[in-house]
Parts: sequence; structure tokens; C-alpha cells
Amino acid sequence: MKRTLILGGTAWLGRELARQLIRSGHEVTCLARGNSGEVAQGAQLVRADRSQPGAYEAVQGIEFDSVIELSYEPQWVHEALAALAATARHWTLVSSISVYASSQLPGAGEDAQLHDPSDPGDYGHAKVLAERASTAMVADRLLIARPGLLAGPGDPSDRFSYWVSRLALAGAGQVLIPPTAGRHVQVIDVRDAVAWIIDAAARSLTGTFNVAGTSHGFAQFLSTAARIAGFSGELVTAQDAWLRERQVNYWAGARSLPLWLALEDHGFAQRSNQRYALAGGPERDLEDLLGDVLADERARGLDRSRRAGLGRAEELELLGQLGRIRQG
Repeated sequence: MKRTLILGGTAWLGRELARQLIRSGHEVTCLARGNSGEVAQGAQLVRADRSQPGAYEAVQGIEFDSVIELSYEPQWVHEALAALAATARHWTLVSSISVYASSQLPGAGEDAQLHDPSDPGDYGHAKVLAERASTAMVADRLLIARPGLLAGPGDPSDRFSYWVSRLALAGAGQVLIPPTAGRHVQVIDVRDAVAWIIDAAARSLTGTFNVAGTSHGFAQFLSTAARIAGFSGELVTAQDAWLRERQVNYWAGARSLPLWLALEDHGFAQRSNQRYALAGGPERDLEDLLGDVLADERARGLDRSRRAGLGRAEELELLGQLGRIRQG
């Protein structure tokens, strides 16, 4: 039986990693505070605060076939490497495509310029520092996985799931959208990303990979989501300047239109995934992903409070300001 240590493992991505590892017969240990939730059934939780001295004592000296690091805190990453690298046969750092300095070049690959990490408090900058520390310590057995937008059932960010759930909620009504020309959506199902990370570690794969799906035009994405949702209403476009004047935000968070990016950042959702695909990276159909996400959204409540997007009342108010209100 292979032994895997997940540094983290109690939040969405980490639990999926633990679930799939256990399903494939691994002995799984999760080292975490446990504040983000429970570990997957069958995993062992070692409670530890990584900001405190001695955080790794309970697992230090154990030979792990694989260690998977999820953190973006540079000090935690460095200290874990110092404590555990000597007895780890393979090391995976789950990084992010947020490490790239520019989002303006469509098709950019893993060799694109990274941020100069001048701000360790910034997520992308911190991941660059984590990559540097990992490369310095375990370059000969290191896999750096840079996921793009992760989606799937249970996604706590509410970004990808916003559109299919809103279209289902609106039914025959109206849905406010940004201009779609020149904009794209690029997503990878968390279940596919995790399956590949596990398989890559089992193969002792090393190197850096953008773990990303196919890039779809925003209009195509909305059309597919509308079909999956059974939406028969009207998509109402508001221009960028109009939306920004009314404090509607890009990408994510409260009062946003999720996945909408400034046009100058159009390369963000068009990263090259060729290296991932050539390394056996799976990618399920967009229709299947949207169907699974919608089923999950229906179970959670289409009208629930969300971490990303517009509330339906906010959206209807904006549609009213456009003079296009028709609730359906």
C-alpha cells in the first residue's frame, strides 16, 4: 500500500485528493488544523498548526511515497520541505496559473514569465516563492501543477457555477451578461485535475504543467449553460463601462459577474494546456461538467446566498436600470 501525505486536505480540493487516493488504495494522512472541515472518510487527520514550531513532528521521519503540498504560504512551504523532503520519494506542489506576470498573451505556456514576487501577501506572488523553494529543495522529484479555474460539485468559490444556476433560476426571464466578444472561459473539473495529480505522482512525473481545460468562447459557454439549464429567456448585455460605473466587479466576489475579465486580460482564460494533455491529463466534456454542477446547485438551492455573483434582486435592479426588466 502506498503512503501519501497531504499538507492540507480538509478543504474542497484537499478532500477530493484524499477521496480519490483512498479509493485507489493509498494510506492517506492529512496534516492540517482541521478548521476547513472534516477529512475524507478513511484518511487520518494529524492536527497541526503550521505557523507553530514542531508542526511536522508527528510525521517527520516517515517515508512517504508522495507528499502533496497545497499551501501558498511561503514560510509553511519552506519549513515543510526542510522537515519532510529527506524521506519523500515524490513531491507535488499544487501551484496556480496566477503565478504568471502577464494575462495578455493567448496560448502562453509554462515557460511564460512569472511574477517578480515582491509582495508575499499576494496569492500569485506567494505561489512563485513556493515554487522557488520547492525547486531548490526537491527539483529531482518535483511536480509543479498549476491549475487554472477549478470547478465541479461542491465548489465553494461559486464562480463557475454562477451561470448555469442563474440561468436555471431565471427560467424564461432575463439574465444580465457582460459583452462576450473577445472573452473566454477556461476551466478544469476538480475531479479530473485530482485524478491526474495522483496518476502523475504514481508515475514519478516531474516538471511544470498548466492543469487547465480547453478554452471556450464566453458566448459558446453561455449557450451551452443555457441549454443544460433549460433557459428559455433573454440574455441582456450591458457594456463594460456601464457595469463598472455601477460597481459590478470582474471575475469573482460579491456583486460580480463571475468569469468576466477586463479585455486586456483576455489571455488569462486562454493558457496553453498542451503539456498537460500530452501527459495524459483528462478533461470531461463541458456539458457533463455543467450538468453535474447544476445538479449540485439544485441540491444546494438555486436562490441561496453566494460568494460570487449578483443576487437575483441586484440583477433585476440592474436590468430595471437598463429599462429591460421582465421577470418571466
